[in-house]
Amino acid sequence: MIDPGTLIPHRPPFLLVSGIETLSPGAAATGYLDVDPELDILKGHFPGNPILPGVYLLEAIAQLGAATVLADERYKGTLPLFGGVDRARFRHQVRPGDRVDLEISMTTLSARAGKGSGHAAVSGKVAAEVDLFFVIAKG
Repeated sequence: MIDPGTLIPHRPPFLLVSGIETLSPGAAATGYLDVDPELDILKGHFPGNPILPGVYLLEAIAQLGAATVLADERYKGTLPLFGGVDRARFRHQVRPGDRVDLEISMTTLSARAGKGSGHAAVSGKVAAEVDLFFVIAKG
């Protein structure tokens, strides 16, 4: 198990990857997000029927992607930043207390930018899937 805080600069409350299970630097990773029932966002989305917002799932996938890139020695001292989101689809609700399994694969990676494809699932049901574009900035 890899602590995502050792690879990416995000910290609570915006660190959305609880752990990284597998990591192939610059290529792919799997990890997970444990949805804390006490997250402030859940108090208002939706009161009495809390659902984790889909944008949190996209950000969790992107953070796992950032860890994948930053684990590659070629990208030490850089910062992968969102450049675009393509084909985002939300297919299953995520609730407080759920464990969200995350997966990302880099489809293109250069010195200045990259693309990745990922998904988030709960109990084997795909909750979100997305293609991401990111730029590599100086850290």
